Amino acid sequence: MAMATYSEQGRASYMLPSFLYSSSSSSSSLGALRGSFASDLLVKRNDVDVRENVNVAPTRKAFVVPAPSEPGKIAMYSPAFYAACTMGGILSCGLTHTAVTPLDLVKCNMQIDPVKYKSIATGFGVLLKEEGARGLFRGWVPTLLGYSAQGACKFGFYEFFKKYYSDIAGPEYAAKYKTLIYLAGSASAEFIADIALCPFEAVKVRVQTQPGFARGLSDGMPKFVRSEGVLGLYKGIGPLWGRQIPYTMMKFASFELVVELLYKHAIPKPKDQCSKPFQLGVSFAAGYIAGILCAIVSHPADNLVSFLNNAKGASVGEAVKKMGLVGLFTRGLPLRIVMIGTLTGAQWGIYDAFKVFVGLPTTGGAAPAPATPALEELKKVS
Repeated sequence: MAMATYSEQGRASYMLPSFLYSSSSSSSSLGALRGSFASDLLVKRNDVDVRENVNVAPTRKAFVVPAPSEPGKIAMYSPAFYAACTMGGILSCGLTHTAVTPLDLVKCNMQIDPVKYKSIATGFGVLLKEEGARGLFRGWVPTLLGYSAQGACKFGFYEFFKKYYSDIAGPEYAAKYKTLIYLAGSASAEFIADIALCPFEAVKVRVQTQPGFARGLSDGMPKFVRSEGVLGLYKGIGPLWGRQIPYTMMKFASFELVVELLYKHAIPKPKDQCSKPFQLGVSFAAGYIAGILCAIVSHPADNLVSFLNNAKGASVGEAVKKMGLVGLFTRGLPLRIVMIGTLTGAQWGIYDAFKVFVGLPTTGGAAPAPATPALEELKKVS
């Protein structure tokens, strides 16, 4: 019996005959099969031919396995795939950073004025006393817009550069040096993402640390530009790259590796056999661990960004001199660990949840097992 043909899009991943797909190209052959089956199911009942309840209409589609090329299915590494990852990045970064605005507000003020804002508890107390509960969300608009723009570039370009560098390296070296590819891809993506974030970050810090400067982005941005010019919005780009690029490299590389280790050593069954809710739980846990590492690595640069955006005309040297090396590495660190750990865990959870929603797999996990000789032969025949 001749072997059935295979769908060009689906054969590499499903290895199922094309007549099982519900695409229009195979509906006629499936209808013919139904017709032949129906003819054999005629039975005699009281000398009357009775046809069993079999639908023989050849135009009706039967769902078995959806073809990857059908509308609504997103092909991996297609423009639609990168668009979905970009949208997932907007949701994951924009929503989470906005949600932790109160923590970010206290952290920034602790970095700028540690005498007045001595601890997390006293920091919240001072803000509540001076501005009320509403004041805890001061600067939420530039936070939402800035980190939405950053998230779009961070996640969208990460997926692009990860694939791009893997293609350059080739399958063998891409698997061997996968951590280097994660690091290079995330660094490239963050370089672009920070250019989108920097103006919003400058206004956010000024609004949060100088009460009365502006109500938010709409009046804060023009006031900032009038005071320091358009280039003043980017005076913190160097420290921002210094903070965010190591942060993102740690965030993506450690997440990918932690997910792989969890599925390899801590979870008793392969990733593809776990339910989607379970996989999303793994994404959150791995993201939280990655977030703690990110906070430690990027904290000195975070202190510099806050100082430079608050003090007009200040330099990096002046910031280090005023805060001291110990203060540069430790001031506000416990709060930032709590904030970034929760933030990063939630970001990966939201990002992967959106990917699952649109039909894509979650991020990370052990590399697929090598194809068996039988599957290789099927590929050759098809």
